[in-house]
Amino acid sequence: MRVLFIGGTGIISSACSQLAVERGIELYLFNRGESNRPAPPGAHVLRGDIRDVESARNALVGREFDVVVDWVAYTPDHVKRDIELFRERTGQYIFISSASAYQTPPANLPVTESTPLDNPYWSYSRDKIACEDLLVRVYREHKFPMTIVRPSHTYDQTMSPIEGGYTMIDRMRKGKPVVVHGDGTSLWTLTHHRDFAKGFVGLLGNDHAIGESFHITSDEILTWNQIYEILAHAAGASARLVHVASESIAAFDPNWGAGLLGDKAHSMIFDNTKIKRTVPSFSATIPFAQGAREMLDWYDADAARRIVDANFDRLLDRLIAAYESVLPKKS
Repeated sequence: MRVLFIGGTGIISSACSQLAVERGIELYLFNRGESNRPAPPGAHVLRGDIRDVESARNALVGREFDVVVDWVAYTPDHVKRDIELFRERTGQYIFISSASAYQTPPANLPVTESTPLDNPYWSYSRDKIACEDLLVRVYREHKFPMTIVRPSHTYDQTMSPIEGGYTMIDRMRKGKPVVVHGDGTSLWTLTHHRDFAKGFVGLLGNDHAIGESFHITSDEILTWNQIYEILAHAAGASARLVHVASESIAAFDPNWGAGLLGDKAHSMIFDNTKIKRTVPSFSATIPFAQGAREMLDWYDADAARRIVDANFDRLLDRLIAAYESVLPKKS
């Protein structure tokens, strides 16, 4: 099977590239070569910019693929160009959407693939919904062989799932308080990228996936308090948690707030029946406790990776001070 990944060296896609090659897939990666994650040995690398139509046509001239996956399409314009470019070049086109496109907050849990797509809080999610709407229409009207995949919060060893990356971990190690949105009890799902890859690679060239949408997540459910505590334990520290309303965080930092109000502030639990039915071998087996240890091992292996964002560190101090200023005074 000949497969093209547009991108293929990102946090999620790098594990999928590795597993695809291990399973004997003839994999091509089309990207600009700017990622710090190398292509897996055995993959063919095509250099170019998918957003430059002429660059893309020149790099792909004379090539056809059983499957094309665009890991870096974010707007309907991106998808339109893909459709024009690959309409006659592939037997399956996979669009990487986002689980944040689901109804936010969800009216019912667990979330299934039939949960409505509706996120009034986050433009990123609304753009993904618009991309999906376009693909569904083109599939119905022209039988364009699309598949939609909605990752949720997927991580690797290089990406802490809490805001600020290593800055929060540094504060824990120094005994400083850290900010958790809400009361920390909302439920969340974290998925290791190697687990995601097991479900995703099983969709490549899978006839049962054409015209369908899937999310691929772990079945482990954690509160945000637990996520912070697991990271603190992996770091050999304690978590001094200060709970601040998501709306208050958004008032201090609109970018952080957009991701909270549009996604992380609400409990999200997923029913993975559909991906397990379509890819029977899929099973997520890496708990976050193991992922957190991998993460801290990665940070601790190189001092250059332990980057503390001074501006974010000061933002946390201001948030905590503002929160504490309205607490009742102890008599």
